[in-house]
Amino acid sequence: MASKQAISRLRKEIKAIGEDPPPHIHVSVDESNILEWNYVLEGPTETPYEGGWFWGRLRFPKDYPFRPPSILMVTPNGRFEVNTRLCLSMSDYHPETWQPAWSVATVLKGLLSFMCEETPTAGAIHPPTALEVRTDLASKSMAWNQEQPEFRKAFPEFDDIVAKSKAASSAAAPAAEKEEAADGPKDAPLA
Repeated sequence: MASKQAISRLRKEIKAIGEDPPPHIHVSVDESNILEWNYVLEGPTETPYEGGWFWGRLRFPKDYPFRPPSILMVTPNGRFEVNTRLCLSMSDYHPETWQPAWSVATVLKGLLSFMCEETPTAGAIHPPTALEVRTDLASKSMAWNQEQPEFRKAFPEFDDIVAKSKAASSAAAPAAEKEEAADGPKDAPLA
């Protein structure tokens, strides 16, 4: 059973993520088991994971935030083994580097960044999977997730999450195009 401090801290973090969600990160928590969170990472643009939706789990110790969570990836992705604890400086593999001030958002941002690197670690696929395979897995990830009953239970509103993300991306695109137009063409010859 979770300590009172862990419950209080995790509830604050649920609220903080709900009020100011980090880009590309979505979480789902069943408060009947507040020590296990589900997350979905959106594959960032210009990476082999672009267009992908990668589901995973965080398992918190009962004395969180004084010890770090376990981090697992569930969706096949070509970077990490599925359903295997990942060795990261902010995971339970390295309690000596854990900082209690770090938040769930910090952990998930770090995981997303690490996913886009090639740094080897326990839980990563060795040798690295070909980029084409990762791109293919990203394109199939949404359908794969939706075939999993546990995913559908954790993210019943997943279609809404995807729609909001696409709308936000579409809204950002015209602003970027206007900015680029104001700056002039990028490939103009030098005089």
